[in-house]
Amino acid sequence: MSTTILAGVHSTVPRSEMSPGARKMRDAYERVPGAPLYRREFGYYVMERWRREGYVTDDTDLAELFMFDPPGTHNLGQLGWCEAAFIPAYEECVVEACGDYEVVQDNAGRYVRYFAGRRNGFMPTYERHPVHDRRSWEEDVLPRLDPAAPERFADLDARMEYAQREAAQGFIVTQNVIGGYMYLRSLMGPEDTLVMFHDDPGLIHSCMEAWFALADAVIARHQEHVTIDELFLAEDICYNHGPLISPDMMRESLLPYYRQLTDNIRRRQIDASRHLYVQIDTDGFAEAAIPVYREIGVDVMSPFEVAAGCDVVRVGNEYPDMVLTGGIDKRILAEGKSAIDAELERIIPTMRERGGYIPTCDHGVPEEVSFDDYMHYRRRVVELGG
Repeated sequence: MSTTILAGVHSTVPRSEMSPGARKMRDAYERVPGAPLYRREFGYYVMERWRREGYVTDDTDLAELFMFDPPGTHNLGQLGWCEAAFIPAYEECVVEACGDYEVVQDNAGRYVRYFAGRRNGFMPTYERHPVHDRRSWEEDVLPRLDPAAPERFADLDARMEYAQREAAQGFIVTQNVIGGYMYLRSLMGPEDTLVMFHDDPGLIHSCMEAWFALADAVIARHQEHVTIDELFLAEDICYNHGPLISPDMMRESLLPYYRQLTDNIRRRQIDASRHLYVQIDTDGFAEAAIPVYREIGVDVMSPFEVAAGCDVVRVGNEYPDMVLTGGIDKRILAEGKSAIDAELERIIPTMRERGGYIPTCDHGVPEEVSFDDYMHYRRRVVELGG
């Protein structure tokens, strides 16, 4: 590691030297009451429709069109998101063709049934996952999670130089990691994961030990170059009534690995005074999971799915020291301007006064949302959010 003192690495960048996006993002994370709200969106399922209708082209600057703020976060990656970070990844190939359907092995080792020749626009069926017993885990999957695989660090120097430049502008340096439950589900499938929690908890722990070893090794290399502001775990552990496993199972099978990882990150920080934000991303009724995740210091959560019963105003009142992002009912955007106004006027003024809120839809914007109504939504977010 260089002995050069680097802004944003060895100490937090003064506010006057931060980029505009970084200042607004930092205000959100520091929960500054009344500060203008950072502008971004969760994502889109409607974009192809808007392209067909001529509202969006390949040359459209979506950030300008939708009045988004410039970036304020730098993501380090390398540790998966919805699938495990395999090296090598599985070869994508058709393993069975059967008339109107075909079964494809994807890069996460899953056998997926699609309509022949189509990959998007419908919900695929997962027929098999790579871990179905100890042998498949130990012989086929575990070697793909080797922390020492040279390919994991092939472009490390270039990535870290870029991260240092972003940190020097005050960006929040975020380490994205597939969360433990999402990781187990990608290995075994949702049903078999639940079965394994009961039938073979030893296999669950073996998988989590590999998760920890890989995450800790990669993050340690990153921390030779940057100070990490946030650990962001993609978890998706909740359904419409709360977590898919019990709080006791979470404490037994997930939290010890999270706690050790966050302890190690804090111990290795170049800037030892830096607060480490810990964010959990989960669809479903996330409110029921908050008390458990608070045990490891979670202080940021997203995206608060309204259809599952989440309410960011309620959560914001109950947990005034948490940063919340999301929570705007995506379905409302298809119900017209009056419904949009009512939703935003209920949420945004209260949450702006509170601080620590980033308004986005609670998932991707649905295909049935008209461009005109979406633009009305964006204008009202800007108007109410400052």
